[in-house]
Amino acid sequence: MEREREPGTVVEVGYAQGWDLTARVPWRPLSAEEARERDAAGLPYVAEYRIPGREAPVEVRLVSWPDHHVGLWVYDEQGRRTHEADYRLLDGDRLLTRITRIWRYAGPDTAEFDEEAPQVTYTLHPDTRGIVSHAPRGSKGSRRETLADVPDGEKWRDRPAFEDWPVISAQVQGLAEPVTLRAAATVAGRDAGTAVDIEPAGLWRAPRPGTAGPVDALFRPGTRMATSAYPDMTVVEPRRSGTLNVPSGLLAIDCPHHAKGPRLTVAVPPGEHVLEEAQIAFGYHCMYDDRWVDTTEPTAVRLRVSEEPAVSWEMALAAEDDVRLLQNGHAYGFGTDGATGAFADAVAWGPLQERVDRAMDHNDPDDAEDFTGSMFLLRTREPESGAELVAFAVCSDGYHPAWVGRSAEGDVVGVVVVVDEMPALVDAP
Repeated sequence: MEREREPGTVVEVGYAQGWDLTARVPWRPLSAEEARERDAAGLPYVAEYRIPGREAPVEVRLVSWPDHHVGLWVYDEQGRRTHEADYRLLDGDRLLTRITRIWRYAGPDTAEFDEEAPQVTYTLHPDTRGIVSHAPRGSKGSRRETLADVPDGEKWRDRPAFEDWPVISAQVQGLAEPVTLRAAATVAGRDAGTAVDIEPAGLWRAPRPGTAGPVDALFRPGTRMATSAYPDMTVVEPRRSGTLNVPSGLLAIDCPHHAKGPRLTVAVPPGEHVLEEAQIAFGYHCMYDDRWVDTTEPTAVRLRVSEEPAVSWEMALAAEDDVRLLQNGHAYGFGTDGATGAFADAVAWGPLQERVDRAMDHNDPDDAEDFTGSMFLLRTREPESGAELVAFAVCSDGYHPAWVGRSAEGDVVGVVVVVDEMPALVDAP
């Protein structure tokens, strides 16, 4: 007599240290006990959910508590990712659904992430309304953004205990209720060993905020650097462009056209500090003149506070900035729609910013002093306090981070804004 099938859906769960996004297999499988220990210790691990007999996983959960992150990928029967969820651990035990992405595929033969596949992206914030981005014609089509009214009950979830995670995609997958979890008997994947022990190129990594990169190298003459367009560049002596007086001891970094600024502030010793412009030399073939051109271009501006070298660099943050919310490689900064930034005394920002506006609108020499042949554009001074503002050009609108260099003792030694693409270091021969 044939045994009657149990109602609902059985889902098997297995664990591993990592997940190979390209091969869609776990890397270095773990027992449930080993995964529980990693969860308690704050070490990264993944949980894979499969329906017996189905080749592709149902979903994969990617956990990295030190990065305040839990990722979730939902797979269809063709092994394509259809949903992505990015949860951020805030307030100790609550998970914010920070980002949700959804792809709709035209048919079973459509490639994963096909550029014509319609997309919807929800980007949510802890205390404000989020944004819904619609791309009905795919990644290369136009986008329409609207405000997202997502109730708190859908935006937040309590952090589950290790054993209490549900199959979050059960409704998306259309799994018959009840969903019953059981331990996977074996986990097929990339195990530890010889050649297979090497980390695969497609290994998942938790999102990390952007970093400064080798900004100190931009001011170190003789350093070889490269970009995708110019593979052979050499840093030359920085150009000194005078000084900036910060009598209050609070440096402002923002677009000089923002009357409500400054957005970013950094405590520095009161007084005058050196303004410098990083320079890099390179050559290229000019297609218009059909000749080789050697040139020197600016790469960054710096307020140099001390002669001591920076041993670390950190992102300048406003009071409302929370690095736990940043996407991979992203950074906070100041915004501009005029491709302009400024270093200034923060306490005198209001009157200094008004002088900048008058200088720009009326070309009044009493309000500002111009620079010549430099990314630094103008200087203005508040007569009573002597506080100053110096505006500089950046190469695009949008957001630009400011990087704070600190000495071995933790003191601020400089503040840098990269004005164009950040070159990479080239190893010496």
